[in-house]
Amino acid sequence: MTLTRADFVGVMTNAISGLGLAPAAAMVTFPIEMFLPGSDISPVEARRQEFYDGLTRWSLEPAGNGGGASAMVSVQGATPEDALVRANHRILANQWGDGLPVWPATRERVEWILQGTPLPREHVLGTFPPRGGVATVEGCAVALAMAGGRPEYLPVLVAGVEAFLDPESGSEQLQAASGSAFPVLIVNGPIAPQIKLNSGFGCLGPDPQYPAGASIGRALRLMQQNVGGARPGVGTMANYGGLRYTNVVFAEDEANLPAGWTPHGRERHGFGAGTSSISLAFANGATNIRRRGAKKETPEEDALQGMHRMADFMRVPNLAGLAGYERGAPGILMIPGVVAQTMTGLGWTKRSMREFLWEHSRIPAEQLRRAGGYAWIEIDASAVTRDSAALDPWPITATPDNFILIVAGGGHPTNSYWLQGYSPGVVGREIRVPEHFSRLLSEAERDLTGA
Repeated sequence: MTLTRADFVGVMTNAISGLGLAPAAAMVTFPIEMFLPGSDISPVEARRQEFYDGLTRWSLEPAGNGGGASAMVSVQGATPEDALVRANHRILANQWGDGLPVWPATRERVEWILQGTPLPREHVLGTFPPRGGVATVEGCAVALAMAGGRPEYLPVLVAGVEAFLDPESGSEQLQAASGSAFPVLIVNGPIAPQIKLNSGFGCLGPDPQYPAGASIGRALRLMQQNVGGARPGVGTMANYGGLRYTNVVFAEDEANLPAGWTPHGRERHGFGAGTSSISLAFANGATNIRRRGAKKETPEEDALQGMHRMADFMRVPNLAGLAGYERGAPGILMIPGVVAQTMTGLGWTKRSMREFLWEHSRIPAEQLRRAGGYAWIEIDASAVTRDSAALDPWPITATPDNFILIVAGGGHPTNSYWLQGYSPGVVGREIRVPEHFSRLLSEAERDLTGA
């Protein structure tokens, strides 16, 4: 029995299904206005008989015979192009796509992509929130086929789905919430250059030289929609849905890490040296920060001014980081390798940069009070977060170690990039590849370079 806003019916139906209950459970809906501050809640009492009936008289309607395996969709056309167009029309009509053209997941294409994993196709990775659809390795291959991916991308996608489905990630709430959160996958280890996953110029955007990130991220998004039920306005209430075509998938630029800087996967999750891994966090915004000065500053002045500008961008009382205040991430700061090298030469370390950002991104109590921030802090489920209300100025995260500091982006010193966190936890997974992975890489080299 559920009370809900009329615009949340799809989200609630998905959530009920994800709990293993009948999606047609009794529900009493009200307009959104009744849930706003100062609203009149007397309609709840006026309609109390509907609650009584839902609690005492509701019964599950017979669903008919739903047994049997799903049939393959058959599409015919006068030419291959015509068949492809018809297939895309069918995909959109059934709301399986994302609005862009997709590759139909034919049996042959899915079998080809399944070569990229040592796991059996029926291996269950978990249930996708909020609807609770079962995610399998074969389901990953289907989504990757639709997204235009290749077999050598599958190990990264499988690891990403495993991390996404870990309760520590917070995906159960963020998948359906209004904050437009999107998963960020940071890849470390030898697999990144092997599959041509971008860590340099334009690493978060399109690049025909580095197609892996877009395909992997898009496949994860298709699984969020088709397995998890996160369709805009129905299964997810994300107001804006930023980056919800391809999410964010990129590699750390390990080749340009300064001496003494540990790769993120090893530092955050304890993976061994040379291990291929992913790290998943959620973000809900992105800001380019002009890091470099404009005149004749000394190198020391330029570095310090840049650090202050980055901290100033973080010092905003919108409280998205509350979701991960205690052990998640307030955000992901990306700096180019040339900047990391310069900072190291000036005596900065990764730890000292984190501590500087933590100290200088604190929000004065008056500013936090003016923005209504204390109300959100005081109702948080975490005691650590609630206790932080006594601090003035208020740190945007419980510890400097929560900041994710990544070396990535092209070799240019002017800009850094801040992915604002919305991440209850940061989840890592090792990437598993099949024994014949080198053959797949050779085939990719042939296909993508003509070599």
